[in-house]
Amino acid sequence: MRWQWSTFDSLSTPQLYEILRVRQEVFTVEQLCPYQDADGKDQYSWHLGCWGDRQEPPHLMAYLRVVFPGHKYREPSLGRVLTTAPSRGTGLGKELIRRAVDHTLSEYPNTAIRISAQEHLGDFYREFGFQRASAPYDEDGIPHIEMLRPPPKVAPAND
Repeated sequence: MRWQWSTFDSLSTPQLYEILRVRQEVFTVEQLCPYQDADGKDQYSWHLGCWGDRQEPPHLMAYLRVVFPGHKYREPSLGRVLTTAPSRGTGLGKELIRRAVDHTLSEYPNTAIRISAQEHLGDFYREFGFQRASAPYDEDGIPHIEMLRPPPKVAPAND
């Protein structure tokens, strides 16, 4: 497997097709949730994919995007977080979030990170420092909560 960070413009056409195909497979077909996936935010996001190398072309095993600050929320935000059915239970989801948090903090040091999480995944995201930041709300027929990962604490400088 191969991890890859990309901007929208640096994704190849086959990579973009695979990302959109898998997002539709997971969010629309598996979750029985018709919604507008192409929301105009992909162009303002970092895209992290875990690509399997055993098939040609490589297939997507896990994915998320980090929407730049000011395009969805004031903070950078994680979204479209997924692992494909064959990859679930392998630890890829945890590695995906770990990499996303590390990358986001390297791009936007000392900032909070926001996520609109499916409510049943709250405990999963708490493992990475996210805290509940809203009451539950309905998003496309699925209960969600906003969660915020506070900025890292900066150690005081020694005088």
